[in-house]
Amino acid sequence: MGFYLRTNAGVLQTKVVRDVENIEQMVRNLSDGGFTAINGAIGAILITSIKVPLFLPFFLVLAPLIAIFIAKLRMRLNTRNEEFRSEIESMSARVNEMTTLLPITRAHGLEKSALQTMYDSFSSVKTAGLKLDIFNAKFNALAWVTFQLANVSCLAVASYCALDHKFGVTTGDVVLLTSFFGQLIGSVILLSSLMPQISKGFSSIRSLGELLESPDVEENANKDSFDEVIGVVNFQNVGFSYGSTGTKALSDISFMARPGEMIALVGPSGSGKSTLINLIIGFLRPQVGSIQIDGKIMSDYDLRSFRKFISVVPQESVLFEGTVRDNVTYGLGVISDAKVEAALRAANAWDFVQELPHGIDTLVGERGARISGGQKQRLAIARALIRNPRILILDEATSALDSQSEREIQTALEGLMANRTTFVVAHRLSTVQKADRILVLDHGHIIESGSHLDLAHSGGLYQRLYEAQTFIGEEQ
Repeated sequence: MGFYLRTNAGVLQTKVVRDVENIEQMVRNLSDGGFTAINGAIGAILITSIKVPLFLPFFLVLAPLIAIFIAKLRMRLNTRNEEFRSEIESMSARVNEMTTLLPITRAHGLEKSALQTMYDSFSSVKTAGLKLDIFNAKFNALAWVTFQLANVSCLAVASYCALDHKFGVTTGDVVLLTSFFGQLIGSVILLSSLMPQISKGFSSIRSLGELLESPDVEENANKDSFDEVIGVVNFQNVGFSYGSTGTKALSDISFMARPGEMIALVGPSGSGKSTLINLIIGFLRPQVGSIQIDGKIMSDYDLRSFRKFISVVPQESVLFEGTVRDNVTYGLGVISDAKVEAALRAANAWDFVQELPHGIDTLVGERGARISGGQKQRLAIARALIRNPRILILDEATSALDSQSEREIQTALEGLMANRTTFVVAHRLSTVQKADRILVLDHGHIIESGSHLDLAHSGGLYQRLYEAQTFIGEEQ
């Protein structure tokens, strides 16, 4: 997941679409013309070695010299292709950003600034593309001139040998040698003409290699699977640091969560709450200590099988362009209407879904654009609940809801949390007062642990946070 957090969506789109297309074109061109050129070169050398073997060194000296010359040009061509591909990726990133920021751009009257940014990006692509096309034209012209000069040189040398009766070359051999040398050099030139596509293809292979060979790749092959999860989560002296900054996000974290328990994680921004949640899901791996699930060391197992028993409701609800039903049942196959309705009722979403034009078959639009933020969050909660998870993770899951809706969902969740292990991340402390245990994090350490009643009057960080929020609520 670290790779996707660092990489722009537009860049990933270019890798998936354009780079794969470039590799496909390279393979097709090599299949159509490359093998023909290789066979032609082999045939020319083979027949010449049989008919006029003493003239073969001329072929074997001049042909490699031409190949080296072409290779030198190809190195410069690779540089131009890399520059062009980089500009294409940057342009895709800018287009993606412009689409995402469109409401903010219009709201602040920044259309001219956004258009100028896009114009600059398109101009960079245009400049890089023109440089590439001009170099390709020069490359092809030099290849043609080289081909003609090579043929003339072979004709001159073969004619001289025939007139002087050297190396056993006859007048007929002059025609043979010139023809097959032209075939050999033609094959070299044909292969060189494929160099732009080959160069693009290898640039794209390197581009995809950045993703395929990323150190963030999760290794699940040949590991045992979780056939069942009860929900006992045990952190043992866990520590984690982000490599880019070297900052310790978590240090010496130890606690145990059991089925039926609600564990709340609170603390100021940057205290390590999100890192801890990502460790539970397996997006990050502990660098110190270990995490056990039902007594099994998490890193020793296939995490994909473990995640089948987890449901996550993120702070920013993620919906795709589909119906309400599609979003709630994502990845589950065919689910009955009764189960969909039960999940929507539990998430306090059934009333507003019934009012939609087509009920659960109503399209919500790209990223849920046709419904409100609170409604999107309720659908995200319903998507988590319909999976009947053993471990439920709520990351600011009710932050987009009004107080009344929050209370109704909290009441529904209390029943659903029975026999499940639940982790709740919250800044609004009103949502965690009924938690079985509250872990207060600060600078990557658990500095307090206990129930709301224990911590609200302990004189620590939790009390200060609670009193500050209570004061703000009274002021409002």
